[in-house]
Amino acid sequence: MIQVSEKIYSFEDYCQHNDESDNRYELVDGRLVLINIPTVRHLLIAKFLEAYFDNLIREKSLPLLCFKEAGVRTGWRKSRISDLYIIEANTIQELLKKSAIVEIPPLLIVEIVSPESVTRDYRYKRSEYAALGVDEYWIVDPKNEKITILLLEEGLYEETVYNLSDKLVSRLFSELDLTVNQVLLSGNM
Repeated sequence: MIQVSEKIYSFEDYCQHNDESDNRYELVDGRLVLINIPTVRHLLIAKFLEAYFDNLIREKSLPLLCFKEAGVRTGWRKSRISDLYIIEANTIQELLKKSAIVEIPPLLIVEIVSPESVTRDYRYKRSEYAALGVDEYWIVDPKNEKITILLLEEGLYEETVYNLSDKLVSRLFSELDLTVNQVLLSGNM
């Protein structure tokens, strides 16, 4: 991440910001921070998980929506761009004509670790998502071949680390039938 502004932005300013580029920014303590373009592997894993969750939601007729690369307001002057999140469908009605940044906690957030996002995903987003009240947070780590699933318990995350052949366990999706290996192999095409 590269801080690109000394100017302090309000959340409202951030929502309106347009520098007429394809750059993606997060808002961290009022400053714009440039997010690196993801790798193809990163995109393939996100695409696989989005399709998997969309199919599960459709098959079970769940009132949920899965969004990729949408924003989550995590504080007064903080907003993150998650790789993927799941939210109740009825909560986004008021956002249809606004910036794609939710201000309520998604039910589940997935972040895919990149070399430059290790600290951000494992430390900063973990504490921000817990404070926001995100019930389930997945950290997909292709380099270390693991997925960490964090479940919110009394305001703090309890974590379970899953390795290659481990079957993932989700609080939101009890019928989940997915291994770490399936997720990581999706990034190889």
